[in-house]
Amino acid sequence: MFNVAVVGATGAVGSTMLRVLEERGFPVTELRPLASARSEGRAIDYLGQDRTVRTLTADAFEGIQIALFSAGSSRAKEFAPAAVEAGAVVIDNSSAYRMDPAVPLVVPEVNEKALEGHGGIVANPNCVAAPLVVALKPLADAVGLERLVVSSYQSVSGTGQAAVTELREQSAGFLAGDEPEPSVYPHPIAFNVLPHIDTFDESGYTGEERKVADETRKMLGLPDLRVSATCVRVPVIRAHSAAVHIETTDALTADDARRLLMAAPGVVLVDEPMQARYPMPRDAFGRDEVLVGRIREDSSHPRGLVLWLSSDNLRKGAATNAVQIAESLVTRGWL
Repeated sequence: MFNVAVVGATGAVGSTMLRVLEERGFPVTELRPLASARSEGRAIDYLGQDRTVRTLTADAFEGIQIALFSAGSSRAKEFAPAAVEAGAVVIDNSSAYRMDPAVPLVVPEVNEKALEGHGGIVANPNCVAAPLVVALKPLADAVGLERLVVSSYQSVSGTGQAAVTELREQSAGFLAGDEPEPSVYPHPIAFNVLPHIDTFDESGYTGEERKVADETRKMLGLPDLRVSATCVRVPVIRAHSAAVHIETTDALTADDARRLLMAAPGVVLVDEPMQARYPMPRDAFGRDEVLVGRIREDSSHPRGLVLWLSSDNLRKGAATNAVQIAESLVTRGWL
């Protein structure tokens, strides 16, 4: 049994972490919810009992063995070292440590072995990169990968509750002829798509697109893999999707790809397009698996494959993966 802290426990990902810990029966002795000072004293239900939220401070980790962080990069950089100093292993959902060569970036179905010998901090990947590598790993192992072109279709819950509220209010207003002005995004998100997630750099790529490329290379152990991503915000409340164009090292048929993916851990094949069965955000919502379909050979390349995936960004893209990392640390004896 383990003492577990959840940092950012009142946020969308933090609250989902609590639910996932419950659902998966993680062996928790003490659950310690931590958040900003404005949430101090708030009651959070865990296993039918109220747990009192405490303010996140450097002294809040005494006796904690596992600390699940979902409070942003700045707080991770400030407080994760204190948690490690107190004896906890930190599993951080922010981008603070993902590309640190000394910190493992892990999706257990893909590179669990990277956890061995960790230095006290483990990084949880980007909510697009995590499901992407789950789908790519069996193909990479079978025939190798040369190049990826990824187009993501990301839900507003990836931005936070304010964005969900904005989508709802804009949708109602648009239909009523009185659309509210945007505040979370630079343009209305209702009945619209925004090819703009994170900030743009001088090359024209965004930070989100760089994360998808860099993290995919790191988790697959393919530093020279050519990756180009375009990340788009869409008017969907929850669950991200992606169209993935793959250039393999050796040729692979669509049927062989289906067989590999059908047997892959963490993947559910939904690939009967003639019967209108393919992955959709509504079906991915609330699930931990990555739904994969629309698998076909790329008509423009002799070693090309195309697929479509959908995954719950708050679960496999964040909370569930973090809890799975904790489970791996426990079961492998790497805590």
